[in-house]
Amino acid sequence: MTVKFYKYQGTGNDFIMIDNREMFFKNDTKIIQHLCDRKFGIGADGLILLEHSEDKEDDFKMVYFNSDGNQSTMCGNGGRCLVRFAEFLNIVDKSATFTAIDGKHRAKIENDKIHLQMQNVHGIKELGDEYFLDTGSPHHIVFTSDVHQLDVKKEGAAIRYNDIYKNEGTNVNFVEPQEEILQARTYERGVEDETLSCGTGVTAVAIAATFAKKYHTLPVKIKTPGGLLEVNFKQNETQFTEVWLSGPALQVFQGDILC
Repeated sequence: MTVKFYKYQGTGNDFIMIDNREMFFKNDTKIIQHLCDRKFGIGADGLILLEHSEDKEDDFKMVYFNSDGNQSTMCGNGGRCLVRFAEFLNIVDKSATFTAIDGKHRAKIENDKIHLQMQNVHGIKELGDEYFLDTGSPHHIVFTSDVHQLDVKKEGAAIRYNDIYKNEGTNVNFVEPQEEILQARTYERGVEDETLSCGTGVTAVAIAATFAKKYHTLPVKIKTPGGLLEVNFKQNETQFTEVWLSGPALQVFQGDILC
């Protein structure tokens, strides 16, 4: 089978996009693993299918797979890239509405930026000096004084596979609060390594840092190894609504691959 694909990236978080409105691409774990492999395939942090939605209010549906080939929870940067892909396909223009595994999302297209509305967050679990919350995907937050010196793969895996998370797993974010910005690095489950950026991760980082009173300005600016993202929201104690993730999303290349 020959597959037409498109490669997108959002602050270094990269994805294979497939227009699957005709449902020709069948979900196969081994094929998805192969396509995401950086030596034997195209290479990506994940693969996303754009499909017709069962909801008539939607412009499309998002189906997301991690690079391990398994369908996963929400991916914020992937959602932003998918909106850019839908714009490229002339499905949407200035705005979009779509459904992902965690529910409905709205998006706004503004020149080089894609603004994606994330799910509301109801409650944050405090684990000593660390935090856990779900922003469409589960995230553990660790604040540190020197994020650049950390072995994120080693330290992240230790938390991801500990007794608390070993059954379902979690993403792990290491954050260094600075005066006007948060420096963040993320270990992603399903990739099982550090990625250059994580949309649901920086959303969790922004909310946790605000909740912990380590950051006091909106929008929250987060610098990842892949670039700068912004998160805005409304807060009522432990309730966070109108959560928006903003940043660039670009097509890198397109092609055909035999699989």
